[in-house]
Amino acid sequence: MRSPRASLAVFGTCLALSVAWPEGVQQVPVFRTGVDLVNVGVTVADRKGRLVTGLQAGDFEVYEDGRKQTITYFAAGDATRAQDGAPIHLGVLLDVSESMGDDLRFTRTASIKFLNTLTDAVDVTVVDFDTEVRAARFSQNEFARLVERIRQQKATGMTALYDAIGLYLDGAGGQDGRKVMLLYTDGGDTQSSLRFNELVDLLKASDVTVYAIGALEHQSGGARERARSILQTIASTTGGQAFFPASVKELDQMYEKVVSEIKAQYTIGYVSSNERTDGAWRKVEIKSTAKDSRDLNVRARKGYYGRYKKP
Repeated sequence: MRSPRASLAVFGTCLALSVAWPEGVQQVPVFRTGVDLVNVGVTVADRKGRLVTGLQAGDFEVYEDGRKQTITYFAAGDATRAQDGAPIHLGVLLDVSESMGDDLRFTRTASIKFLNTLTDAVDVTVVDFDTEVRAARFSQNEFARLVERIRQQKATGMTALYDAIGLYLDGAGGQDGRKVMLLYTDGGDTQSSLRFNELVDLLKASDVTVYAIGALEHQSGGARERARSILQTIASTTGGQAFFPASVKELDQMYEKVVSEIKAQYTIGYVSSNERTDGAWRKVEIKSTAKDSRDLNVRARKGYYGRYKKP
């Protein structure tokens, strides 16, 4: 199987003609040459699902392939964001394919509603996709243009879902700080050159946290379950979550939960004790050593691909 780096490099070439980055925005290289500081976003909740804040670096332990690592960087959500200069970069991916015809109005409303809820992001990358994939990045002072772009979307064509996510990961790879992606789709893919297992590898190689919003109410039982499984895999691979609201009325509660998670998320960084440059998958486990840690649920990505150097 091709390595995640090779897969994304080939993939980026295939989509070059269908991407529209705004003037002045340079598309960044696919991946950096290696991973020195490993950053992991961590969400902690109690048994009732309530978010746990106020923990310190000493309340966590990090293990890579079973070996304990030394935490060299720690930040706790909004409380330290301004001090540490760790900006939030937001990605919004909109499925505007023909299969979303019955749900596009819902999707447009949902995405704009979320953008009005999370105002801490320094920029927003919008990727809308049908048969083709198009991307543009907006600063906060371009909010009116951003909303207008979303409102103009019409449902047409096939669905290049996996390619759209891959393209966003490509652009986010060169951004410093915390990266959060909101995905709105019905979960089907009928057009991508990227296969699902390749997409999962790319998600593992990225440091983006994905929250997926599935518009599945108009699908049949079997299709709905397949789409639900795909979106849950995409989100959980990155330490995020998938949501399946039945109506716009459910969005407020859902968005409140997502924004609360983003603001309560800890960022833990360490320099791996594994100096090999084989590009292999490295399993990462984050444990809480805080008081009553047995009652806490720690959610984070499961690992990353190490540095690769050609022999």
